[in-house]
Amino acid sequence: MQIRKIRKVVTGTTQYDGAGVKLVRVISAPDVKDFDPFLMLDAFDSYDPADYTKGFPWHPHRGIETVTYLISGDIEHMDNIGNKGNILDGCCQWMTAGSGILHQEMPLPSNRMLGVQLWLNLPRKDKMTTPKYRDIRANMVPIIEEEGCSIRIISGHYRGNEGAVQGEYVKMLFLDVNMKAGARWQLETNKGTNCFIYIVDGEGFFEESDENLISSKRALLFNDGDELLARATDKGVRFFLFSGVKLDEPIAWGGPIVMNTQEELKLAFKEIDDGTFVK
Repeated sequence: MQIRKIRKVVTGTTQYDGAGVKLVRVISAPDVKDFDPFLMLDAFDSYDPADYTKGFPWHPHRGIETVTYLISGDIEHMDNIGNKGNILDGCCQWMTAGSGILHQEMPLPSNRMLGVQLWLNLPRKDKMTTPKYRDIRANMVPIIEEEGCSIRIISGHYRGNEGAVQGEYVKMLFLDVNMKAGARWQLETNKGTNCFIYIVDGEGFFEESDENLISSKRALLFNDGDELLARATDKGVRFFLFSGVKLDEPIAWGGPIVMNTQEELKLAFKEIDDGTFVK
């Protein structure tokens, strides 16, 4: 079995998005070719509501799926097709923007706002699919307890267990892995899939050698292989794992719209201006 080796370590940059939300943009447009089919990962971790309560007022999306997962916090959301609710501790919002959706996400004051939003690309043939929204509550997420590890399966399959959802357009494995001090964890992975993790807390080794100790708030992209290995130090480690098959398609990206050509991108913004964006 070939253990995947670390190909790239990314720390991202602190940015202010929406109406002034402080976050870390871990991966974004410059990383697309390496991380395909994953477009963007925003991470937020704050004890200060002033960092995030300005929120993300009404804005459009087309051509992608957004997956928002909270370890802790409260985000109120609504969209133009009538969905509304709150993303709470352990909950996930999986939104397929498809042909076009308008929504807003407004974080509310919490003891701690800790989580991520991932942008998952839609294949060319599905860019204009009907918008859809999945509200994944904490009690819908299977939790597998293993020796020294707790694994939450948000999407995909893990050792014969089915996650809360299955990606309809890109089959994504999304795990929340929490390892106690000194624990070791291995995951069989399909060759040809792109696999990366984002370390939320703690530190660990992610290869057989002890040469590269990786601490929190970093994303690790792995080379191809049969298995992924994680070993926690005495501090323990918690990370999110994302895996999916590359699309290998051209990308035209403008703000909240991700299409395949500049013509499609221009059309989307023209429709926003004309009031014909939502189908």
